[in-house]
Formats: sequence, C-alpha cells, structure tokens
Amino acid sequence: MGGSVKKQRVLGLDPGLARLGFGAIDCIEKSDRLEPIDFGIIQTPPKQALGRRLQTIYNDLHALVDRFQPDCVAVEKLFFYRMGNTILVAQARGVVLLVLAQYDLPLVELTPAQVKQALTGYGNASKTDVQDAVARELSLDTVPKPDDAADALAVAIAAWLQR
Repeated sequence: MGGSVKKQRVLGLDPGLARLGFGAIDCIEKSDRLEPIDFGIIQTPPKQALGRRLQTIYNDLHALVDRFQPDCVAVEKLFFYRMGNTILVAQARGVVLLVLAQYDLPLVELTPAQVKQALTGYGNASKTDVQDAVARELSLDTVPKPDDAADALAVAIAAWLQR
C-alpha cells in the first residue's frame, strides 16, 4: 500500500503596475523536486487610468488564484527604486494583498535579498545568477521570460526553500 504523493502548490508574485509577474510551482513533499506549472505576467497599459490598471490586476489575479488553487502565495516585498515608481508599485501591491486576503491564503513575504540568498547562497547575486538558478531548480532548458515571470518563480522557489 503506497501513500499518495503530497504536493504543495506555491504561487509566486512579483508585484508591479505595468507588469506583475506570476509563477506557479508544485513542491513535492519529502523530496527536492519542484515542478513548474505556469508563469507569465499580468500587463496593464501605461496610458490607461490608474484605477482601471488596478482593476485589471484585481480581476486577473482573482482568475489566477481560481485557476491555480495555491496552498500558499509568496510575494516579493517592496524594494525602493525611484519614489514615483515605488508609489505605483505599492498601490499594485495593495491590490495583491487585498485579493490574497479575500481568499484567506497563507502569505510569505520575502525581500529581494532573501530570494537571492535562498536561490544562490548570496544575497547580492546578480539577476542573471538568480534566473539561472530558477531554470536549474525547475529543470528548464531556458531561463523563463519575461524577467518579471522569472522573478515570480524565484520568489515561489525561495518561499519553498525557506519553509
């Protein structure tokens, strides 16, 4: 009598207003195996009104959560670049947190340095090093594109590795 293989599905999110990256992975319990499910971006038009852009993120994120049925969600914490951009990303991130709260999903928040440390062993690793680690951890032949999707997969993997 064999037991069923337990999987935990993690949805990783890299918040942004213009492009919000997402990546879903299945983590096989009691093994080091990770399986990519899907990845991509939610994109909003730059000339569209802010409210409409946030509504697109809200609606599309609901659709992603319904589609993937994650056990937990990992979100990259806000990192400050330029103040104007940071405010817009923070607004998009607020929508993300609202949607996750509506589903009562467990949330893991990681800084960019924590993600880099988990995937490469070095908190100041380059973007290329992190993307190569994502491809390696998920047994992919190429680095996932676009970058926002690869970043979201990195967040999901890091959350799993830090469990």
